[in-house]
Amino acid sequence: MRWNKFTIKTKTEAEDLVIVTLAEIGIEGVEIEDKTPLSESDKKQMFVDILPDGPEDDGIAYLSFYVEVREEAPPESSEAVRKELCEQPKADGAQQISDDVGEILANVRRELEELRHFVDIGEGTITVSQTEDKDWINNWKEYFHQFFVDDILIIPSWEEVKAEDQGKMIIHIDPGTAFGTGMHETTQLCLRQLKKYVTDQTELLDVGTGSGILSIAALKLGARHALGTDLDPCAISAVRENLEANDIPADMMELLLGNIIDDKTIQDAVGYERYDIVAANILAEVLVPLTPVIVKHLKHGGIYITSGIIEEKEDVVVEAVKAAGLEVLEVTHQNDWVSVTARKS
Repeated sequence: MRWNKFTIKTKTEAEDLVIVTLAEIGIEGVEIEDKTPLSESDKKQMFVDILPDGPEDDGIAYLSFYVEVREEAPPESSEAVRKELCEQPKADGAQQISDDVGEILANVRRELEELRHFVDIGEGTITVSQTEDKDWINNWKEYFHQFFVDDILIIPSWEEVKAEDQGKMIIHIDPGTAFGTGMHETTQLCLRQLKKYVTDQTELLDVGTGSGILSIAALKLGARHALGTDLDPCAISAVRENLEANDIPADMMELLLGNIIDDKTIQDAVGYERYDIVAANILAEVLVPLTPVIVKHLKHGGIYITSGIIEEKEDVVVEAVKAAGLEVLEVTHQNDWVSVTARKS
């Protein structure tokens, strides 16, 4: 099997935002190539005492994702897409790019252009090549290992809980093709806020559920029930499997597929003034139109926890929260990321 490899040239400072943007349109398993020096925690995971000096950081990052090659190209492929891709570098024996791949490329280009309005992504160019078979879905497991968020242990299914950790709060999580392992700062910011506000009476609404990690954490913290919404069908199997891995009964969490921002059917199914906590770990550009909608689903006194906010967008989200009539309780930071927590009066 062969794969089309799409490589985006961007800036290292925009890596996270580009990856999150790709995830929003269903692209997972992004490879990162840059010259950013390793952090101390990175070095510890390399299990060596001395690392060779690397090249000087040039601020450039290459982000790659893969799509399976269709062996038979459709007869009516888009001429414009075909012509453009023919100008890109391809491996020997490259196949004609199919319409579905051309559509992915067009979607990515559109999202990158939209992202340019908010952050400097550098060139933002995309090159296309081909590579031979590789287990891209499972290869990321090599890099995902158990870790702590404060006193919460997050561990994948292929690793064992150490004897000394048996008494700790443990979340078993396999993201699969759905976004959310808990390693990213935005998820960790949300987890810390959930620890502060979840009670044994909590009804949680988890917007942009992904792997279900926030809902699962809330349920393990004692929440009574969780309901999630997501746009990605992959979230259905990911949530189901992660609930099972954590011995959480299936009836303690529901998942709806659809856009709560503009889909009245989803809004009605979610229910109004029903939730003690709403968690939304999404981009700031989504939080702005989402917030006035969410107010209708929160109980009076309910807590709204947001994250996925790059520092430059903190004020935009804070203003959107205030404009929706919510009281800002806390703004927390981790590296370049922000979480805004508010209350409905």
